[in-house]
Amino acid sequence: MIHPGGLGDVLLAVPAMARLRTRFPKHRLMLCAEDQGARLLLACRIIDAWTSVQGRVCADLFAGVDSATGQVQAWLQDCDFAIGWMGDLDGKVSEILKAVGVREVIVRSPFSATILATHQRDRFLEAINEAPSDDEEDVLLTMTESLLHLGRACLEAASPSIGESLVVIHPGSGSAHKCVAPELLASVVVALQISGATPVILEGPADRDPVERLLRSCVNPPIVLKELDLLNLAGVLAQARLFVGQDSGVTHMAGLMGVRTVVLFGPTDPARWAPRGAHVTVVQGTPCPCQSWGDVSRCEKKPCLAMPQDHLVALCLTHLKDTAIRQRIPSDCLVTDYPVC
Repeated sequence: MIHPGGLGDVLLAVPAMARLRTRFPKHRLMLCAEDQGARLLLACRIIDAWTSVQGRVCADLFAGVDSATGQVQAWLQDCDFAIGWMGDLDGKVSEILKAVGVREVIVRSPFSATILATHQRDRFLEAINEAPSDDEEDVLLTMTESLLHLGRACLEAASPSIGESLVVIHPGSGSAHKCVAPELLASVVVALQISGATPVILEGPADRDPVERLLRSCVNPPIVLKELDLLNLAGVLAQARLFVGQDSGVTHMAGLMGVRTVVLFGPTDPARWAPRGAHVTVVQGTPCPCQSWGDVSRCEKKPCLAMPQDHLVALCLTHLKDTAIRQRIPSDCLVTDYPVC
């Protein structure tokens, strides 16, 4: 399986990977993708092996038939099916895979105009000629004990006093144009602290500014976890009662782990991009009037990201309380009356 996309796109392809596992129950699934995402899927037992899409193996493959030597040649000669979730206008990638010895090849981008499905997850399925099923159970990432240990160690290093009512909040995404004002998330942080929960903020490489703005709006600054690798992040998310984030790869990760998730959508369409599952709640402002991403980048008011503060705070507290009840935490550990910030 060749997938050159970012983390969110790779995670949206996980149901298609699971379907391939069903189609080929005695085969090994190998993924050629970005390193951290591939390591995560290996740790969660979605795949059996991986190689870097930026590495020598893929470089040799894309260079031509004669360049596919050594290990990559051995892999491909023993390969019954290869899927490239990517564009291939001149047919070169498909031609190379067939010439090396792959028995069945599909190279088809999930963005292809020939694919009719709406949700991106279903588009990955359609690309391998599999139909989505409403009756099918959600495919979730398996959390191993080693991942849980990484998460517990990470949280204990940040603060030994973190309790069971952990809420993880990610104020960033791949684009600032998809992010609500950090001050809005700060109101959620304050309400969670008053309720007795422990909010933890994630700060990735591009999240410094929104995290700083969020912290300036908090009387009691929450714990901030900076630039976690995906395995540590998975372990942290597995401890969370609630995750709050935007349209991002981290949000897809939380949703795919089955964590109760509140996801904030603005200019992107949740009907296509939101994580799936009954545990996911989408919150939006007014419908986005922009006709292109260029319009989005020039839009100053961004009404699609203007979400009522009281509604978001109440929603997060309600979900946190529901999760606590389901997991049999004493209800008096959480206080749901809070002042409007």
